[in-house]
Amino acid sequence: MAVRRPVPMSPAFIAWLQKCRWACGSKCFTDSVNHSDNPSFEAILARRLQRRTVLKGAAAVALILSAARIDDASAGGRGALTFQPVRLNLDDRVTVPNGYDSLVVIRWGDPLQVWGPEFRLMEQSPERQALQFGYNCDFVGFFPLPPRSVNPQHALLAVNHEYTNPELMFPGYRPGDPEPWQVATELEAHGASIVEIIQRGRGQWTYRPGSAYNRRITGTTPCELTGPVAGSDWLKTSSDPSGTLVLGTLNNCAGGKTPWGTLLTCEENFHQYFGNLAGLPSTDPRSAIHQRYGLPSGPSERRWERFDSRFDVTREPNEPFRFGWVVEIDPYDPTFVPKKRTALGRFKHEGATVVVNWDGRVVVYSGDDERFEYVYKFVSDGRYDPNDRTANFSLLDSGTLYVARFNDDGTGDWLPLVYGEGPLTEANGFTSQADVLVNTRRAADLLGATKMDRPEDIETNPVNGLVYIVCTNNTRRNWNQIDRANPRGNNRHGHIIELAEANGDYAATRFRWNLFLLCGDPADPDDLVFAAGFDPSQISPISCPDNITFDAWGNLWITTDGQPATFGRNDGIYAVPTSGDERGYVRMFLSGPRGCEVSGPEFAPDFQTLFCAIQHPGEGGTLEQLVSSWPDGTIPRPSVVAVWKVHGNPRLGS
Repeated sequence: MAVRRPVPMSPAFIAWLQKCRWACGSKCFTDSVNHSDNPSFEAILARRLQRRTVLKGAAAVALILSAARIDDASAGGRGALTFQPVRLNLDDRVTVPNGYDSLVVIRWGDPLQVWGPEFRLMEQSPERQALQFGYNCDFVGFFPLPPRSVNPQHALLAVNHEYTNPELMFPGYRPGDPEPWQVATELEAHGASIVEIIQRGRGQWTYRPGSAYNRRITGTTPCELTGPVAGSDWLKTSSDPSGTLVLGTLNNCAGGKTPWGTLLTCEENFHQYFGNLAGLPSTDPRSAIHQRYGLPSGPSERRWERFDSRFDVTREPNEPFRFGWVVEIDPYDPTFVPKKRTALGRFKHEGATVVVNWDGRVVVYSGDDERFEYVYKFVSDGRYDPNDRTANFSLLDSGTLYVARFNDDGTGDWLPLVYGEGPLTEANGFTSQADVLVNTRRAADLLGATKMDRPEDIETNPVNGLVYIVCTNNTRRNWNQIDRANPRGNNRHGHIIELAEANGDYAATRFRWNLFLLCGDPADPDDLVFAAGFDPSQISPISCPDNITFDAWGNLWITTDGQPATFGRNDGIYAVPTSGDERGYVRMFLSGPRGCEVSGPEFAPDFQTLFCAIQHPGEGGTLEQLVSSWPDGTIPRPSVVAVWKVHGNPRLGS
């Protein structure tokens, strides 16, 4: 009998495994938790494409929201993109186009106070980390100083810290057997950081240690639960019998900014921090909800439940219900207690993009970042008051949450998640609106929402008013259901959807949709990329879109998370016009160092600086076997980077 030898794993594959472990609790290796019969987006797309004109091959399908397009001239002139694209690479540095430069603004472990504590690898502790910039930075928000100004040179940066890579934090870390002080340090490395920054010259951004604004929100910071679920039995624990105060915010991925100047940070893959679900009786109604959200039956990957009972489901079965929310933080007020806004629903939030509707109501878009999950929006009951900042702080506590159903004729419906309407009744286990919001996924299942391919960031275009939905990937799509009209089986590369609300009303319950971008390598026929009619050899390959933003001219800027696994090259930032002759023409603007994802793209108000987060550089290695030594040539340290144009027109992209 022949001896079966293990197949060597590439560094890129090892990095992907490591990311799966710490970012989402190895969800890639588990079955989907959505067992509803709701149609998937790919099935709907197949039916729709069968009715459309096929150009050359299955992927080259002209899918355009013709009635929603803006004047072609709007993408020309000052808004034209003229930079020379960078190439995919494996360099251990930040690469930007010729004529541009970049610098690190702040790194993991940098002190927020003048007196320190300075970062020392061998002297880490929870006490030191609580006073330092946190780990894996994700969302980046620019809040001008003074407040309510548009100052492009002086601001607060609000930065998420999504998760930790302990093997890149602690020398000699033992996976599955952490030490108590390591777990405590990781808790303090989660959450968010608020830091004051200033520009001393073109591109010369520095942060100010000792600023009165500087603060950390961590995995142990007291947070208030607000809205319809606050005080309900779902949220009551042995340490908080009121159900209104929870310690910490975890797995903060992407986010948003409100018009009244607050940060919205999103709790995404919270399931991975909890363990021992199997110890909860299957007859307990909480067990089914926890399963629907992917909590592990046995020990967690991180083993935090060994040292903190609130992460052990058998001892604190309600604690997971206190995570999975959108958290509001006032960056201008260091005394502000973070608020978990339960009216926005409980799921694995990726992004919380806020737009003020024509009637003053506030609309918040958010994706549930998991395979076969849904797209949501929240519409407030109250109206935004531009003259009374504090009056707006209650806007996100009362309103209607909707989930999207995409129809195969290019229309769609926003389905209200309201107790007592449709199937959301006692017969299906719902006795209050609190029940609906705690078990948002189950409620969306019953309404018949459309299963999506990992919906992540959702942003509104300031020029054409359309909504852009990023679907990162879904390799669990069934190839047996794919034909010429539906070319994206085993969706490794992802796509971006363009959505137009009915009559330009963001609070509408009807919409139209279409595909804007099918990602992949246009030069690879196996990727079946929609190249928008351009020469495939001239378009930058792009895979696994994640976070997005827009410049003032409506150009879409995309960060990626997954190209080391799909292309064997580093992740980066891309720019794409959404109108004009170059609509859909993809250019790579930035490439990150080895092992990282690039996230949180954010422009300064003058569009002369682009900030981004370099998250988990060196993933796939350990401190003993480094994959990356960025940014200092020693050990990898997640950082926020500023990019600017060195000469000529200072507007980025020109």
